[in-house]
Amino acid sequence: MALKALNARTAPKSKAPERIIQFGEGNFLRCFVDWIIYKMNRKTDFNSSVVVVQPIERGMVDWLNGQDCLYHVNLQGRQDGKPVNKLQRIDCISRAINPYSQNQAFLALADQPEIRFVISNTTEAGIAFDPSCKLSDAPASSYPGKLTQLLYRRFQTFKGDRTKGLIIMPCELIFLNGHHLKECIFKYIELWKDDFGKDYEKFKNWFTKYCYVCATLVDRIVPGFPRNEIKQIQKKICYADNLVVQGEIFHLWVIEKPENMSIAQLRKEFPAEKAGLHVLIAPSEKPYHERKVTLLNGPHTVLSPVAYLSGVNIVRDACNHPVIGKYIHKVQFEELMETLNLPMDELRKFAGDVLERFNNPFVDHQVTSIMLNSFPKYETRDLPGVKTYLERKGELPKGLVFGLAAIITYYKGGNRADGAPIQPNDAPEIMQLLTDLWATGDTQRVAEGVLAAENIWKENLNNTVPGLTALVKQYLDLIQEKGMLEAVKTIL
Repeated sequence: MALKALNARTAPKSKAPERIIQFGEGNFLRCFVDWIIYKMNRKTDFNSSVVVVQPIERGMVDWLNGQDCLYHVNLQGRQDGKPVNKLQRIDCISRAINPYSQNQAFLALADQPEIRFVISNTTEAGIAFDPSCKLSDAPASSYPGKLTQLLYRRFQTFKGDRTKGLIIMPCELIFLNGHHLKECIFKYIELWKDDFGKDYEKFKNWFTKYCYVCATLVDRIVPGFPRNEIKQIQKKICYADNLVVQGEIFHLWVIEKPENMSIAQLRKEFPAEKAGLHVLIAPSEKPYHERKVTLLNGPHTVLSPVAYLSGVNIVRDACNHPVIGKYIHKVQFEELMETLNLPMDELRKFAGDVLERFNNPFVDHQVTSIMLNSFPKYETRDLPGVKTYLERKGELPKGLVFGLAAIITYYKGGNRADGAPIQPNDAPEIMQLLTDLWATGDTQRVAEGVLAAENIWKENLNNTVPGLTALVKQYLDLIQEKGMLEAVKTIL
């Protein structure tokens, strides 16, 4: 059977007022935010469509418009212990604009009275202040510059009407993304002060009081376009959809309420929780950021060298391994979870979800892909847990310290027992340090040398974490003597 073209003539497409401007047309936003909007439209009276704005000159808006902004999301993973693999056609994007070739259409979005939200994902580098931007640029090169142009146009069109401010929810993967974005907008307001003239104070006041900038935390793994399975997927849906996007079933969006709006008001305006979605509107995103970094990224960082040096290559296989599976459980539930400040039942639920995600039957997540720059990762993801655990329990967490010894052993290089090459990858100065230390053949010097590296830890851990040097040396000796798998058994 021939595949149909995917567009509004061949597939049903719902219509709703354009209430959301979305900077970014990439896989993540389409699989996460637009999927959430689609669900909210189906399950609540949100009734909103999204206008996509391409944040850089070259992008995918022509592809999107070519399919009348219709595409399928393929969600895969485990839910309640069972494998899930489902397809949904998303129809909440009304149109897509390139502000570089359609600048007037872009600015005219500010004149639409129903517009209420701005959402973005312009990569981590997107929230940046570029002082070379001018108000008269068509458009400003930076994302915060474009947004300031749009906000000023809206302020002018509606003469500073307090009900026409926007709720701004950036999804860039940086901590306190909303705070950084707000700071950039204030910098542009100052930079373009002379252009605003007599509007300067009024516009600044309108933005401060009647626009609401939220910090957010987003969490969903989105591998993107399913190159290997696209033919089977297209056959299944009967459409030649060239914009299918694949993601995991798990999703979490934490939205920190802005200073000038209550949680109740934001929940009313953005009823995602009402739609049964895992979207939390909270007083602060900080504890959730810590929870994700600690309970998802933290175990990843230490399980990888332990698994790889035991001959296990895939995260899912590590979770199901009779020894390494117990090690992961120990690190997560007995150690890292004890260092956080959220309710324990909430942490157990999140940690259980993380293990389901690690155990995704559809994704072969290589442990070696996690081990790039392991030392800086351990410093941000695991070291805070080591210190807090010691402070609260009066002893070092064995699993986390063993994980550090495993990383140090991995950086020794050479080959695994099965002959597979061990190829660590980090900053040249870290690689050189480990090469020099291991060349001494003295595990005491290796432990002391690594823990003294202030370019990694920003402190000398030999002095600041009591007992750490001795325990790292003990585990290095154990691994050298018994091999990784036998060594890890001794701490379980």
